Amino acid sequence: MAEFTLHDLQCFDAVVRTGGFQPAAAMLYRSHPAVFAAVAKLERQLDLCLLDRSGYRVRATEAGLSFHRRALSLLRELDGLRVHAAQLAMGEESEIHVVIGDLCPRPHVLGMLGRFFAQCPGTRLHLHFEAVGGPWERLFDDEADLILHWVDKGDARVEWVDLCKVSFIPVVAPGFLPGRIEQPITLDQMQALTQCVMRDSARHSPQQNYSLIEGAPQCFVADQGMKKEIILQGLGWGHLPRFLIEEELHDGRLQSIAGRHLPGRTDELVVARRRDRPHGPIANRLWDHIQQEAPALRRALEPSRPAGQIPTNLSRKAQVETGR
Repeated sequence: MAEFTLHDLQCFDAVVRTGGFQPAAAMLYRSHPAVFAAVAKLERQLDLCLLDRSGYRVRATEAGLSFHRRALSLLRELDGLRVHAAQLAMGEESEIHVVIGDLCPRPHVLGMLGRFFAQCPGTRLHLHFEAVGGPWERLFDDEADLILHWVDKGDARVEWVDLCKVSFIPVVAPGFLPGRIEQPITLDQMQALTQCVMRDSARHSPQQNYSLIEGAPQCFVADQGMKKEIILQGLGWGHLPRFLIEEELHDGRLQSIAGRHLPGRTDELVVARRRDRPHGPIANRLWDHIQQEAPALRRALEPSRPAGQIPTNLSRKAQVETGR
């Protein structure tokens, strides 16, 4: 059996992924004849028919699928070796771009970053604040070295470290709910009331919204601080991270309306970066620093007291009469 090359394997992989020689050539920035010749040579060298060319789209044969599965591990190792070589060739970065998402406890996260960059005077920190899908978009637009947000953990392009869980509680200001609304509060009952919602800061990705009640009037805001103030002033209701409203829940300025129909939600805050991109020494040290600080962050965000809730079957009128 003659020796085949990595170029042959890359061409075969691209054809299997794209379903054709022309799209494979475009993906590899090579000519159609070059890709076709590489795959044909690979088949001759292996004495195997790897592709079924009888249909509109090229498909891998049974032998081709089996061979492709084994080839993928080698190609992944090659990609990893390239990234590692690029990292070895990099000096200390002059700047680092970090995106903080809307579910971050900002004082804790900024303090964590401040402690690190105080020891790196030669590296400038560029901070970006994004909401909903914005951090994810910046990461894949190569505009961020790392993000502190939630991620799709099923995406093989990303590596992450769990930092903490962030609970979101549906809340209202006292007196916001009409007298006709009683526990258990249903989505239909809330549909006529203004819901305060975080605006997705993604620029070109599909817009994402969470916990929306379809058809309800909505007030969009850019950050959790503005959202909290709007809800405190009785201009709307919405879900807020528990770490942001501990005191207000305790002293009654906000009340939880969580229940069977409005259960709230819990998001996982992680630090994430691209697995398929090289990272310089400062970025790697920052990654390690955040991992080391994660336990302290989790302890700081542990709820200190139960969330204040509107008592079951207690209407707005009854709340006023009892001073709630």
